[in-house]
Amino acid sequence: MTVHLFTMFDTAIGACGIVWGAHGIVGVQLPMSNAEKTRLRLQQRYGDLIESPPPADVQHAIDGMIELLDGKPNDLADIALDLSEVPEFHRQVYAIARTIAPGKTLSYGDIAKRLGGVELSRDVGQALGRNPCPIVVPCHRVLAAGGKPGGFSANGGVATKLKMLEIEGAYVNHTPSLFD
Repeated sequence: MTVHLFTMFDTAIGACGIVWGAHGIVGVQLPMSNAEKTRLRLQQRYGDLIESPPPADVQHAIDGMIELLDGKPNDLADIALDLSEVPEFHRQVYAIARTIAPGKTLSYGDIAKRLGGVELSRDVGQALGRNPCPIVVPCHRVLAAGGKPGGFSANGGVATKLKMLEIEGAYVNHTPSLFD
């Protein structure tokens, strides 16, 4: 049985949570409507968790995420993740997403092309929708064709994605329509 520890931390977009184990960070939870709901969501995803003060490497990750969400261009590239329970294709998608600098974006198709062909775009989107470490794996920096925001599975949906991109200074070509 794997023991996971977690802690909560405040950011400019709300209370987030981070989960780690013996081999590194395994999850980040974006804010729910309040801190207690964020904590509950972590427990739903990871089962029995023990709330604990973060060790130095986890605190470093927290500090980096807080900086990024305060508008400082921290790329979080030095944060070690334990994605051993994540499918290989997803790990490949996440590795590419982690190369996107703050304030920049790629499309699902851009990532798909790097992985073998644009026909993988839907698979890329599904992998990003299951991203266990948002912020560190910046799925919010991946857009649909034509610069449209596409989906976002976090609380608040696309509005949260757009807020995170706005904080980073990224331009998103989004004109609301009847079909959004």
